[in-house]
Amino acid sequence: MRVPDATGSRLVAAAEVGKFLTIGGLGFVIDVGMFNLLRYGWGLGDAQGLLYDKPLTAKVISVVLATMVTYAGNRTWTWRDRQRRGYLREYVLFFVLNGIAMAIAVGTLAISHYVLGLTSPLADNISANVVGLALGTAFRFWSYRRWVFPEHERRPVPV
Repeated sequence: MRVPDATGSRLVAAAEVGKFLTIGGLGFVIDVGMFNLLRYGWGLGDAQGLLYDKPLTAKVISVVLATMVTYAGNRTWTWRDRQRRGYLREYVLFFVLNGIAMAIAVGTLAISHYVLGLTSPLADNISANVVGLALGTAFRFWSYRRWVFPEHERRPVPV
């Protein structure tokens, strides 16, 4: 029986992290851009966006849009070599786990905005798009790798 090479496993994991973060970076641009567009419009003068008075709604919409993009990127690039256990199962799991990660980001925004009274654009962006995003990203990587795009079952190869 051959034992998998630990170094090779670490390289694969490192490559996955790099791809995941690249796709996540694209999702971040979409999420933060849409959040700010919905809240503050084009940012010209004292502009207000369509959801200026609704920061939580703006965050939910921006996360949903980013999630659609990141699902496609992670499925077709980050974990393209992983078997599917059913398209619907994978898709639903991805969105459920993203919902949990979104709740993390929205929760940090809600605490900052409504509990602590930090309502400036900078405070909203730090709480939702720095603190919330960092916590949500760690959760997403762990949960996607474990449940949405799990590794193939490896059977020992006789020597």
